[in-house]
Amino acid sequence: MAASLARRVSRFFKRMGLVGYSKRRNIFGIHPLVISTTYIILALALAALTRKVVNLVLNDSLFKRMILEFIATLELCAACFELIIVADNWGIWAYAFYLFVLTIWWSSSWDTATACPYSPIEEILEGSQDVSNAALLIFSQILGALVTFRYVQILWAMELVETHRSKAFEDCMADLQVHMLVGAVVEATGTCLCRLASKFLSDTQVKFANVLDAFFATMMVVAAFNFSGGYYNPALATSLKLGCEGNTFVEHLVVYWIGATIGSVLSVLIFKSAPVREYMRSVKAKVD
Repeated sequence: MAASLARRVSRFFKRMGLVGYSKRRNIFGIHPLVISTTYIILALALAALTRKVVNLVLNDSLFKRMILEFIATLELCAACFELIIVADNWGIWAYAFYLFVLTIWWSSSWDTATACPYSPIEEILEGSQDVSNAALLIFSQILGALVTFRYVQILWAMELVETHRSKAFEDCMADLQVHMLVGAVVEATGTCLCRLASKFLSDTQVKFANVLDAFFATMMVVAAFNFSGGYYNPALATSLKLGCEGNTFVEHLVVYWIGATIGSVLSVLIFKSAPVREYMRSVKAKVD
């Protein structure tokens, strides 16, 4: 009876495409995408658990915010390392779907953390943060970005599935496919538009704002995917692509740090401009 049930379950999973792959290359013959999904969920679960402990143990302070930024950055980068595997093996739209769902999750679970170095800079421009505190928050984000691969490398080195073979120790390739200045413009433009969309949705408090924001950001990433990679986040780009073959340090700095930061600063200036503020007042009046 038990054996019969096991065979039925096995046939069901095979029809679903979840098992049936070579057991010599994939643990228990499991579909490699299942393992990638499991690794992503593991990163989210560990981050959520750690975040909960931090919130219970620490009172509100700059140090607590630094720890939460470190956790959020590590969570973001760990998930996105696995998204590289998804994109390489199942294409841009599988990558986009995962990114869309993850972005919604992060918007609801990170609270004040951003895992993005230009966010403290925006706070400085908006008068809600001083330079020294912003520098410490950015340091926490960079530290989280730099240590992430050591965690990911442990998982990849186990080589449970064929899509992880040699990934733990192979040289990475840069995503920048255009001239450095063009790449900087792409990252600046995408960052500016994403930040403006986020500010607009937050200010108007429209229904399902986090879903709309996630969809817009995902589409912007897809649009830039074959040009600069569409990172729109210096810490994320540093974690995934700093030192990769095909980019110099200067190119990386100009495209992913200077480009994205300029885009972020421009979004603050545009959103605070008189015409935009007047337009926002009229929109909120209609909503109310």
